[in-house]
This record gives sequence, structure tokens and C-alpha cells, in this order.
Amino acid sequence: MDIDSLLRASVSEGASDLHLTVGLPPVLRVNGDLLPMANTPVLSGDMIQALLLPILPEIMKQRLEQRGEVDFSHSARGLARFRVNIFRQRGTLACVMRLIPTEIKTLDDLGLPPVLRAFTEKTRGLVLVTGPTGSGKSTSLAALIDIINNERRTHIITLEDPIEFLHRHKRSVVNQREIGLDSRSFADALRSALREDPDVILVGEMRDLETVSIAISAAETGHLVFATLHTNDTVQSVDRVIDMFPPHQQQQIRVQFAATIVGIVSQQLVPRVDRPGRAV
Repeated sequence: MDIDSLLRASVSEGASDLHLTVGLPPVLRVNGDLLPMANTPVLSGDMIQALLLPILPEIMKQRLEQRGEVDFSHSARGLARFRVNIFRQRGTLACVMRLIPTEIKTLDDLGLPPVLRAFTEKTRGLVLVTGPTGSGKSTSLAALIDIINNERRTHIITLEDPIEFLHRHKRSVVNQREIGLDSRSFADALRSALREDPDVILVGEMRDLETVSIAISAAETGHLVFATLHTNDTVQSVDRVIDMFPPHQQQQIRVQFAATIVGIVSQQLVPRVDRPGRAV
């Protein structure tokens, strides 16, 4: 049993995620439910270590030792790419691997309203895609970026942790930077991006005050910025951005945010009624 054979089995079962933790067999998330993988043994700490260490880049091994968790992407040859999170729990390794579809879906494929296309026609401003973890934010952002890539001659820079969808150069030039490998932090990468002649910047996650502040400034100064937040609705998204700043700065940020925000997309995945699966 190796990790790629487990990933192959998980894809054949239609799973979005593969969980590895001591004391259980491999567990799959299928249509939102967690199910044990059939005909697989209960995992020990040594078994999980043997599965994960061969795919762990050297720099990530060091980071895992220092921090106790790491994020990176893994390509299973001839199968797909996966977003990998390895972490320590009760002194042992555990892991969740999420399937990254190889094909970038269109807005129509995702069932998203056509009005979102208007965001891709803007030349400046801030677009937020928000929702809980696992709600498809990265997939929706990839669809929006792909429209720009297909239709406009721009320089697109994506800042992600880790890189999920791979964008080929089409009409646009696309540079994709992975936090932890290509840059130390979202704030550092975003600050650098402003010196790299960008037209469009994708910020995989606005995690802290510094990143939010630079993103708003970038949108103010003539760049189109797409970013995500882990919030449940549009009102909460606005509050989250403002509340990141100290009280004496909040009024100024309200003015800047109001001047730069182009739109907020709030989404979640819900069970389908026509067939098994979930939809945005």
C-alpha cells in the first residue's frame, strides 16, 4: 500500500478528501459524508509515516518539525493533483489530502450566475469570494481567472498556499507563487507582486491585517485583486475586514474599502436534489 494507490482508490470512489489518522483505516469524504475505505487496514503511526514521508519535500520536512503542520501540493502521476495538509496529533502524524480537479470549470459548469463575469471585465478594485472551508472558493476563483486568461492580455499573479489549479499561459501571462516555497508569506508575496507589473492579483487567503491592508491598497492603485475570506455571508465579510484593523484606523479603512470593493461572492455547497453530490 502506497499513497498514490490510496489516492487512486479515493478518486474512483468519487471522494473529495482522503483522511489518514492513527487507529482508523483510510477515511474518504464522499458527498459530504466520511466513510471508511473498504479492504484497508487500520493505520498505525509507522504506517502513516511510511505513506507520507516519500511525498514530503525536504523543505516541508523541516517546517513540519518546526511548526507541527505543513501545507503543500502533490501530483499523483497520471491521476490528479492534491492539496496536502500534514499535521501532528497526539504525537503522531495525520493527514488530509484534497483532490484538485485537473480541469478548470466554467461558471456555467459550476452553476454560478452569469453576473459574476462582469467582475472579470474590471481593471481595478477588490473582489472577495467568501464561504466556509470546503465551499468551493478556489474552484470559483479559478473559473474567474480563467475567463481573464482566455479573453484579456494581462499579467496575472496568483499567490496561493499551496497552488491548486494550474493556469497555462493563454492570452495572459500567468505567474503562480506558492507561499512557503516561492515566498515567505502572503504579505511578502503581495508586496513583491506590486513591483512585478501586475494587472490582476489573486490572493489565496487574506489571513492578517498586513495582507488585507496591502490588498486594499493594490486595488486602490489600479489593480484588479481577487481574494478569499472564511466567512459565511457578505455582511460578515465586511465586518471581518474592518475588524482586523485597530479602532483608530477603522473609519479610514471603511472609506477605502467602500471605494475599492467591486463585489462579494458568498457561497456554500449544498446537497443536490437531482442526483448524488453537492452543488454551489
